[in-house]
Amino acid sequence: MIKKKLGLISAALTLVISAGVLAGCSGSQKTDKKNISKDQEKIVNVYTDRHYDSDEELYKMFTEKTGIKVNVVKGKSDELIERLKREGKDTQADVLITADVGRLYRAKESELLQSVESDELTKNIPEKYRDEDNQWFGLTKRARVMVYSEDRVNSKDLSTYEDLTNAKWKGKILVRSSTNIYNQSLLASFIEINGEEKAKEWAKEIVGNMAREPQGNDRDQAKAVVAGIGDIAIMNTYYVGKLLNSADSEEVKVGKSVKVFFPNQQTTGTHVNISGAGLTKDAKNKENAVKFIEFLSGVEAQKQYAEANYEYPVNPEVEPSELLKSWGSFKEQDIRLSKLGENNKRAVQILNEVNWK
Repeated sequence: MIKKKLGLISAALTLVISAGVLAGCSGSQKTDKKNISKDQEKIVNVYTDRHYDSDEELYKMFTEKTGIKVNVVKGKSDELIERLKREGKDTQADVLITADVGRLYRAKESELLQSVESDELTKNIPEKYRDEDNQWFGLTKRARVMVYSEDRVNSKDLSTYEDLTNAKWKGKILVRSSTNIYNQSLLASFIEINGEEKAKEWAKEIVGNMAREPQGNDRDQAKAVVAGIGDIAIMNTYYVGKLLNSADSEEVKVGKSVKVFFPNQQTTGTHVNISGAGLTKDAKNKENAVKFIEFLSGVEAQKQYAEANYEYPVNPEVEPSELLKSWGSFKEQDIRLSKLGENNKRAVQILNEVNWK
């Protein structure tokens, strides 16, 4: 009888122990799943129209500092914006990075972005280069300047954007097409500063002074100056840096053969635009995304933008690169950059009206 009872007790203990072991295994499996989930969360998905090696280096630096992997989808700005619209809540994108505030404005107006509250971003990025609702943040600046042939143009004869409509420059102005958003934003700034009527008059007279029908990118305008097709190109500063540091010796020659002039220093200032980033409305990795944008606005990343991609830093703690300094300091237009987006539609209409191809 006693042996029978002991046997029952032993069996019961075995069941209890077995249940405990199973429970322990089950708990261990749950913990593993949690760990896997946390590992999966250490990512940030970025849609970007920037295609520079310097940006890839920044993404690596961010991953090394934080352990957060950066997944990148590249494409043209408008295509990426349309993709975000199509994907809606199913999008995997956490961050949109694009050149020109006009596109950031489009993304905001399409309700593709959300506000970010970050003391770090407020500290690193001056108000002028941030959306008033904190839906986008400038990361780099580019100035749209005059690039000219030193052999054929005396810098003393250069002054303002408005002066480029003077008859003395007839057949000498080079600039890319009206579909280019850099030109749209330039005209949008004139609408804000001078009004629609004067902006339209300027665009019409620039068309009259063009050396050729618009074609090519900004670098092609500088090449056309060196080839003698025209004397003055309207283009962004960082393209001159790209030419000077190109792997193509012919492009280096072009960069060395032209000079940079900052217009309107005695009046309204030189036109400045940005490339920037916004947190997508349906970001799945919001915390990581904010850390990513904060990193790009920090001193380390801003120095990289300036040194490796020849763009002006937005962070006031970071100085321009030596190349940028060699062109001299300059006065900027004193307008909120969001106005470039607000005035874009009318700018496009005006460019079409004056037959700027």
